[in-house]
Parts: sequence; structure tokens; C-alpha cells
Amino acid sequence: MPFNGKSGKFNASINAVEVGCGEKALKIGGENVLPFYTFDAPIENSPKVGVMISDLGLEGEPAGVKAYYEGCTTMADIAKKAAAMPGADFVCLKLEGADPNGKDKSVEDCMAVVKEVVDAVDVPLVIAGCKNVAKDADLLTKASEVAQGKNAIILAAKEEDYKGIGAAAGLAYNQKVGAESAVDINLAKQLNVLISQLGVAPSNIVMNVGTATVGYGFEYVVSTMDRIKAAALSQDDKQLQMPIITPVADEAWNVKEAMASEEDMPEWGAQEARGVGMEVSTAASVLASGSNAVILKHPTSVATISKMIKELM
Repeated sequence: MPFNGKSGKFNASINAVEVGCGEKALKIGGENVLPFYTFDAPIENSPKVGVMISDLGLEGEPAGVKAYYEGCTTMADIAKKAAAMPGADFVCLKLEGADPNGKDKSVEDCMAVVKEVVDAVDVPLVIAGCKNVAKDADLLTKASEVAQGKNAIILAAKEEDYKGIGAAAGLAYNQKVGAESAVDINLAKQLNVLISQLGVAPSNIVMNVGTATVGYGFEYVVSTMDRIKAAALSQDDKQLQMPIITPVADEAWNVKEAMASEEDMPEWGAQEARGVGMEVSTAASVLASGSNAVILKHPTSVATISKMIKELM
């Protein structure tokens, strides 16, 4: 008896969200099949890879990252070099220097960096906060204004501060709003509903549903992303049809496998290679679970994941 395969494409689809301007603009999302299921239906917009840079420059970065940016003396130089990294589709500027528990840079100082980066690159831009809710509320609202006209993703609005960030980014300054929740499908949906109720169009919302590094409770990440994609595609749940963007670099480079020195753990091998391994394996895993874009920082990781995406598409 002949085998007649059935198509696994769905009637519903993930929203296609456009980021950036001009010839370098890109779209994330838009698919109506499971991740990389190109044998069921064409996936017009392949997953995208971003490069994370920090307003603190190259402070504390791995040797391979510093080597790539050798000769860069300003944030504009770093941003341009990040945009030119082989395999990169966009740049993510993280304003970690604003953290009150760190450098506690003023909002004004951070906006000077945002302006410098905005003026330096023509690729799509993601602007991320410092993870301090009180500071981010002001920080990302001002960043939305400084980046006006760039169609950037402002990452991220949380349940505690979504009103101010959502209104500024999604309404006042025509940016894309990143809705951040903590590995929970119900919280992700609730935040999408709240931001939509502000008047932000679904086509202007992306989700950061949270992640962990592989080996660190990662099964919760997989199950959450699987359930989100299943609800969006098989149940046509419009409040979960926003594409997913996942900042991997922060997680992968802050676990013991990436941080322990070779002196402390000689049996683990070269420290930087371990960090790259954690970043690549985490990025590959979230993409296979349903993420539409990942944010990395090591040139080797960016090149590896970009190659993986091309070969699977």
C-alpha cells in the first residue's frame, strides 16, 4: 500500500513582524508550520540571528569577542563591527550600564550611547534594558524616542512596566514592543492581551517568553515554547501568534560551564570554547522549540547558528 503523507501546515500562522527600515529591513515570523518543517510548507522568513553589544563596551567580554572588535574605540565602531559580523541579521544594544546595582549610569548617559549606535548602523536594531524594572521604565521610554524612525524592537515590556513602555514604543514612536514574561504560557498571553488593550497592534508585538541555558531546567523552556506554538497554530489563538525573540547570550555566558576558569576546572577544557558551546547549543535548542530570532554575542556562535539555519531551510 502506498504511503500518502499528510501536510502538517496549519490554517493559522504566526504574525510577520517587520523590523528596521529600507533595504536592510527584515521580517520575523509569518510561518504556518512547526519550526524548520519546510517539508510541510515553505517558510518565507527564516529565523534571524542578532549580535548583542553592551553600552559598557568590551568590559568583561571573552577573548574571542574582544579580538573581533580589536581596533574599535567608540560605541559607534563596535556597533558597525557587530552589524558586519558574518551571519548577523541585526544588532541588539543592551543598556546594562544603567543597572542601579552596577554602574548606575544615568538615563541621559545611556541615551547618548543609543544615539551613537542609532546613527552608526543601518541594520535593524533591538534596544534592551538593564533588567531593573524601575530604571527600565524610564530608560526604554526615552530610548523609543531617541530611536524614532528606526522601527526598532524595544526589549522589553514586563507586566510591571508595560503601560509606559508599550505606549511609548508601540504608540508614540512607532517602534516594536517586546513583551517579556518568565517561561509561562499564561503569563505570555496575559501580557500580550494587556499590551494590545493599550492600542498596540499585534503586528507591532514580539514575545520574549524567557529561556534558560541548556541543562538548567531547559525542559520548561521547551514545553512553554511548544505549547505557545501549538496554541497559536492549531488553535488559532490570536493572542499567542506573536513571533518569539530570545536573548541567549546573557543566559549562556553566565553559567558555571562558561565562567569557571581553566585553573579551577582543568578537566572541562578551554573556558571560551565551553562558553561558545553553551551559547550554540542553547540557541539551536530554542530555535528548534519555536523561537523566531536569537541574540548571541560570540562571532563563532553567530556564524555557527547562521549556518545551521541556512542548511535547515
